[in-house]
Amino acid sequence: MKKTAVFGMFVGVALTLSWLESMIGLTPGIPGIKLGLPNLIVVFCLYRYGERTALGVNLLRILLVSFLFSGMYGMLYSLAGALLSFAAMTVAKRRMGLSMIGVSVCGGVFHNIGQLLTAMCIIRSVWAVFYLPWLLLAGCLTGIAIGVLAREICRRLPEGQNLGG
Repeated sequence: MKKTAVFGMFVGVALTLSWLESMIGLTPGIPGIKLGLPNLIVVFCLYRYGERTALGVNLLRILLVSFLFSGMYGMLYSLAGALLSFAAMTVAKRRMGLSMIGVSVCGGVFHNIGQLLTAMCIIRSVWAVFYLPWLLLAGCLTGIAIGVLAREICRRLPEGQNLGG
């Protein structure tokens, strides 16, 4: 029962960060650039509770955000970005041995790549690839910020219950 409560708490925090991010409205004229605040919880869970928990929190958050705020297209973009991002972070952590910041940067970059590929499929055009340099830069910068925050949260919070993963 405690595992379910802790899992629900992480989903709730990630959902709240998604809402907060939508209220901030960071749009520097390039579609798709966001701070990635919910990824803070995903990176934290990846390191503290394992891959299954991190993936579950991320997928449930995306479903809830889609039903509450963004709709079907928002879900498509979010899922594409999240799944590619999660795969990249898992490989970066497991096989490449990158630091938490490096893993977060991989997540930010591949999230943007996943969303860009989705946009290219939906609009049936490759013109969106011109956004790639800006999206890669944004993914690196936000990935660094999220990685630093996640590392500090892991350092400051005591070890919790293992949720499996």
